[in-house]
Amino acid sequence: MFYRTDKNDHGLPHNPFKAIVAPRPIGWISAMSGKGEINLSPYSYFNAVGDRPPIVVFSSDGMKDAASFVEETGEFVCNFVTYELREKMNLTSAPLPRGQNEMAFAGLTAAPSVLVKPPRVAEAPTALECKLLQIVPLQPLNGAPATNHLVIGQVIGVHIDEKFLKNGRFDTLAAHPIMRMGYHDYAVGTEGFTMVRPSG
Repeated sequence: MFYRTDKNDHGLPHNPFKAIVAPRPIGWISAMSGKGEINLSPYSYFNAVGDRPPIVVFSSDGMKDAASFVEETGEFVCNFVTYELREKMNLTSAPLPRGQNEMAFAGLTAAPSVLVKPPRVAEAPTALECKLLQIVPLQPLNGAPATNHLVIGQVIGVHIDEKFLKNGRFDTLAAHPIMRMGYHDYAVGTEGFTMVRPSG
């Protein structure tokens, strides 16, 4: 089958786009407003896009609290989401009133960061402290106003729970990361394999 995204003429009961571009890591973003309000929100449009320096991005559909708070203060933390934390992560996706603390709402522990003001999730096995580089409005081809905003941050500090370090490496699979699929579906990372890049 083929369908045009401007017409969404796929004839399916639900748009398959998110299920096709999957699985996607979840950026569990903690941010603080200029007034000191805390926000914690999961973003499935998230990824790392560089490592020298380390850079991460997340895309917000509208300038929601996390993106707005990052714009105000220029800082955020990306917390690692595990299978064990799945229910609490889901709770933080609830549409709470602006300024209500999702971290407290979900029963999570706020731990102090070292280089930025927003707290990190103490229960997360790793967290990335970030400084804002820029926020880019993603204007569509038809010239309509941008609804999605790409938040780009440079990672300036990394927290790691040492129980997940094995032979000098972070054991990703031991932490059982969860990833977003399409619809209401998620995946959990429990198996992996190794390939060495060819010399050419």
